[in-house]
This record gives sequence, C-alpha cells and structure tokens, in this order.
Amino acid sequence: MRVVVDPDKCVGHGRCYALAPDVFEPDDDGYCMVRHYEVWPAVAELVRRAVANCPEEALTIED
Repeated sequence: MRVVVDPDKCVGHGRCYALAPDVFEPDDDGYCMVRHYEVWPAVAELVRRAVANCPEEALTIED
C-alpha cells in the first residue's frame, strides 16, 4: 500500500496529518507532505481515514 498527495489539490486543511501524523506532516505553509509513502499495516486504517476525510480529495492510495 502506498499513499500519494496531489500538491495541486491540497489547500492545507490538515486533516491528514491530524489523523495520521506518522505518515503525513505539514510543510512550512501548512500543506500536506507525505513522510512515508509506503504504508505499514499498523497505520493503514489511519491512512484510509485520512484519505477519506480529505475535503479536496488530494490523497490517493495505490496498492
């Protein structure tokens, strides 16, 4: 499982790094950065929740 952020869609709501801080973090302007593209099983559900809660649909999961 791999997670990708589309920087053109992200507007910096911060839900992703609030829900899965081990995988996502804000950049200097508050936009999403992916810390770990490869998602390990222990955080997979949090990543799915973060993807589902992104209002801009800027996050996608690739299997």
